[in-house]
Amino acid sequence: MDLATLAALGGGIVIILLGIATAGGLQTIPSYIDIPSVVITIGGSLLATFGTNTIPGAISALKTVGVVIKMPSLDMSGLVKQIVDLSNTARKEGLLALEEAANGIEDPLLKKGLLLTADGTEPELVRAILEAEIDAVDARHKLNIKFFEDWASQGPSWGMIGTLIGLVNMLNNMSDASSLGPNMAVALITTFYGSAIANWICFPIAEKLKFDNDQELTYKGVMIEGILSIQAGENPRVTEEKLKAFMTPSEREAYDAANGGGGE
Repeated sequence: MDLATLAALGGGIVIILLGIATAGGLQTIPSYIDIPSVVITIGGSLLATFGTNTIPGAISALKTVGVVIKMPSLDMSGLVKQIVDLSNTARKEGLLALEEAANGIEDPLLKKGLLLTADGTEPELVRAILEAEIDAVDARHKLNIKFFEDWASQGPSWGMIGTLIGLVNMLNNMSDASSLGPNMAVALITTFYGSAIANWICFPIAEKLKFDNDQELTYKGVMIEGILSIQAGENPRVTEEKLKAFMTPSEREAYDAANGGGGE
């Protein structure tokens, strides 16, 4: 679990509740719960967002909510060590040995790159094929990000629609002065819901998906550079130093402490 994301999303509702309780007391919290406002704001904004996306795309985007709260499993140090080991294998046994080594590789992109290299595919074509794979992944991820950005933009608008509906109902009951205050409060709740959807849920999810996407693209970019370095017959130590440039300083320090340089 990604504790930072969970803390941010969970902390948001805690701060909102504390703000409500501090301003008006705990007894005022139920007054912020209004089912018609939920239906108008959440239901309306979600349906409008569905209208700007395909149904399969929208369902796919909603499924990524579970991905957001998971801790990323990308091990950059492990990947660099794996590529350096493959480089050593290719240097000792030749590029054809990569075909057998690919059988034990789980990542489909790295496996495809090794098989293309073992088959003697031209480096330019290897890069083009693997970069096309990455571009396809990036495009899919950006559709998911767009869904939550669209939803975030729709939330406040539908909150205002709900507020206008509430104001019309309030004006239709001007004869009852005692109901004006409560009716105005209910009318404004939809605006509150719309802002909460956008700034507490949708925008943070979209930004987290962007971050995860950038991390994955960098990770896959390391694979491409490593494969091309192996194919070019570069010294494993050169390959290692080239790939370590993609690491953060802390990752590089931990890698050096654990491996002390993997090339031979």
